[in-house]
Amino acid sequence: MDPDLEQKILAKLPYAPQFLFVNGLTSIGDQSVEGHYTFSGDEPAIQGHFAEKPVIPGVILIEVMGQIGLVSHLIYLLNLHISNENVYPLLANAETEFIQTARIGEKLIVRGTMIYFRNNILKSLLEMHNDQGDIIARSTTIVKSSE
Repeated sequence: MDPDLEQKILAKLPYAPQFLFVNGLTSIGDQSVEGHYTFSGDEPAIQGHFAEKPVIPGVILIEVMGQIGLVSHLIYLLNLHISNENVYPLLANAETEFIQTARIGEKLIVRGTMIYFRNNILKSLLEMHNDQGDIIARSTTIVKSSE
């Protein structure tokens, strides 16, 4: 992945640091995107879930998959990384299957494969794996760019 392209896309993600769940992108193209995130355990979104045995909430895993597999890809597809425009994505639909628990400290790898992109609407198959290659979650998700 071109480091300059990666930095331009990451800079366009519309999230404050406390809600940014992308450490980096490893590849991006017209049909797919891949990136990763590792939870440190200090993220406000996961503290206290659960108090005795920390588990990353499923809704936050969907957010990780969406930020990497949809929003980053949407920025690329709309060429926003080379413009002054911003993206404010709206989740339209998500059908997600959780296969196993994601652990704090585990590198989570997300791959988004486009199903279709038209009228600023992106539908993709998203898969999340840990760094051992085990599947954590799979989702068919639709996001649209708000105007």
